[in-house]
Amino acid sequence: MRLGGGLLVALAAAAAGAGWWMLAGLVLAAIAAGVTARVPEPGDALVDRVVVAVARLSEVAVYAIAFGAYVFPAHRELAAAVFAVVVTGAGFAGLKIPTIVVRIAGVLLLLAGLVLVVVCVAVPPVGRADGLQPPDFAGVLVAAVLTLPFLRPGGRENAGLRVLLLGGVAVLAAFAALYQLGAVRLGLSLTSLRDLLSAADADSLQPLLTVVAVVATVVPALAAGAEVRERAGVPGLAGIAVAAVAAYFLPALPVLVVAGLVTVIELLLGVRARRYSEKRE
Repeated sequence: MRLGGGLLVALAAAAAGAGWWMLAGLVLAAIAAGVTARVPEPGDALVDRVVVAVARLSEVAVYAIAFGAYVFPAHRELAAAVFAVVVTGAGFAGLKIPTIVVRIAGVLLLLAGLVLVVVCVAVPPVGRADGLQPPDFAGVLVAAVLTLPFLRPGGRENAGLRVLLLGGVAVLAAFAALYQLGAVRLGLSLTSLRDLLSAADADSLQPLLTVVAVVATVVPALAAGAEVRERAGVPGLAGIAVAAVAAYFLPALPVLVVAGLVTVIELLLGVRARRYSEKRE
């Protein structure tokens, strides 16, 4: 579920920085997510709990920005801030969506993504002013960092298989968007996926995209709120307020960068926790 909410804005940001080499960044992020799929959660030390809480709250800010941009574009900032407070606060308070509902929603989002890919590839692009440029290694690395948080599996069961599936879907979606719009146009707008449907003569699917945006942001934000409560306790409420402020005032790119970097730190803390556990044994 995190992948759908993240890609709504991460594709445009990654394309703006890496162009067509964004695809290499997605592959790199998928490899990193697969290699670290079995890394345990960070420990219970204060720094570990703070890092995990910041990682989830930065992801919440991304979902909030995506929600505001796609669902209430005329009031994007206000909608993003309200989303962060209400939805994440509901998760913090203990509201949970049944697992079966989450799985069904995940399958439907996957099908919606595949439909988008098929539509975009089936319709010849009107024209692209950009093509493959020389390798941009910095851009590839940035694209990988921006997308890594949303390619990590939510659990340990069949983690490798799920990372492979998520990575494949992300690469397909990115290729379809680049094929139809080109890197320049894809990177111009936070809501480039709406332009993508228009370019593919699929404006009738715009309401479906709005529904996808709601589901793909609300579900992971609720889960993030629950994890913030588990890791940070009552002080996590202040973190939710900070996430709301960030979603209101900041553009998507710096929030995505923070989410990616904190995810890397979270993984490093997980490696440290595993080594500490092995030494104790």
